[in-house]
Amino acid sequence: MRTKTLLLAALLSLAGCAANTPTAPAPADPVALAGALNRISWGVSGSTYRQAEKIGYHAWLEQQLHPGPAVLPAAAQAQIDAMTIARKSLKQLVQDTESLRLDYDKTLPDDEAKKAAQRAYQLEANRLAKEAATRSLLRDLYSPNQLQEQMTWFWMNHFNVHQAKSNLRVLVGDYEEQAIRPHALGRFRDLLAATLYHPAMIRYLDNEQNAANRINENYAREIMELHTLGVDGGYTQNDVQQLARILTGVGVNLTDKTPNVRKDRLDQYVRKGLFEFNPNRHDYGDKLFLGQPVKGRGLAEVDEALDRLSCNPATARYISRKLAVYFVADQPPPQLVARMAQRFLASDGDIAAVLRVLFTAPEFTQSLGRKFKDPMHYVVSAVRLSYDERVILNTGPMIGWLNRMAEPLYGRQTPDGYPLTQSDWASPGQMTTRFDIARAIGHGAGDLFRADGAPPQAPTDKPPPPQLNNALYEQALQATLAPATRQALQQAASAREWNTLLLSSPELMHR
Repeated sequence: MRTKTLLLAALLSLAGCAANTPTAPAPADPVALAGALNRISWGVSGSTYRQAEKIGYHAWLEQQLHPGPAVLPAAAQAQIDAMTIARKSLKQLVQDTESLRLDYDKTLPDDEAKKAAQRAYQLEANRLAKEAATRSLLRDLYSPNQLQEQMTWFWMNHFNVHQAKSNLRVLVGDYEEQAIRPHALGRFRDLLAATLYHPAMIRYLDNEQNAANRINENYAREIMELHTLGVDGGYTQNDVQQLARILTGVGVNLTDKTPNVRKDRLDQYVRKGLFEFNPNRHDYGDKLFLGQPVKGRGLAEVDEALDRLSCNPATARYISRKLAVYFVADQPPPQLVARMAQRFLASDGDIAAVLRVLFTAPEFTQSLGRKFKDPMHYVVSAVRLSYDERVILNTGPMIGWLNRMAEPLYGRQTPDGYPLTQSDWASPGQMTTRFDIARAIGHGAGDLFRADGAPPQAPTDKPPPPQLNNALYEQALQATLAPATRQALQQAASAREWNTLLLSSPELMHR
């Protein structure tokens, strides 16, 4: 109660590429450097700061834009290597879990056995989804390729799928690992195609049900409204219908069986992993999409449509603005968005090139410390700042915190993804929950370091609090604090209370 009182006033304050492209100079002091790192990474930590200080900010930024293989701490990598999703192919994962479902559906003799089989299926699907969330969080915390991990989350949110639908809990880890992460800083066209060809997206947006003479427009509409052009991108309802026709036949095959394809179209059949293009279901008529003809010829129509969408100026503007909302401001400067969109078109959708325009812009520098953290940024940045390279053994508390704040990984039901603006995350209830999280971390968060399934720690084994009053705080963070926050810290009665006050301060709610 005393700690909450000290911060009450502060928490209430939370309610509420051309040749002449301007560029910002490299951060020239510790405060500015920490601010830039805090935005480009999942949150500044002592080790990230020391690395950037050693090699220089520009060299660090180039490493982030064009990362090499990520080497995680051994203790984190060991957790990932032990996961089922790391040891089995997607096909094997699906077969293993579907076998439980088949037992439930067909072969068990009595209701109790069927219920037990259904519970086994649900538990296994939940376990695989938790593995995916744990792997994602471990990389967010410890990967040296911090920008790649941020962009992986950004694109997972942009190309959102909801894990609770059908068997997506089994698919979502592979979707993140194979469709999103490898392309997170590459060409947008490649990323768009990777999501389209993945069974998680096809199943989530119902394209399995899209066939000639039985059109389902769901995926076609979302590709244009949410993934590429944007709701004001100039397309019409007829374009939705035409793209839906183009997408007929794109589906999923979870079995080892090949459908009986018409002999005259057998060469059109495509199977890649669980992805399937079935010519029997495709509308081979000619189409008119975005004002240009598309000759009916099978799966090649899909690639033509993706080319057309990816190089459209509306897509360049829509993607650039969304990136600027994420990295700069809820209402980003139009001139910055215009320069980013120009670079998007000139670079054939090179995401890293667009981000370089953003990160070197004066508008980016001027915005540092002002972008409100959504729950994911708050939780990950607080753990990174508090424990740095000390590897946690249990992501369960972090997953629980994200659930409490209504931003669980893979948990957004609608295809629009989680909102990225302050008004959606700065409610009094959110602030209360963040205070509780700050207190848990600031007091030692022992459950983070207790392996999943291990017995609870005895009260006498209370873990020591993290050392937040450290060199990074003295060198860079202290100068960003308002007088009210500094005064509250000075009144802290213990290291645990000091940590709680810092982690729940208004300044640490922003990046």
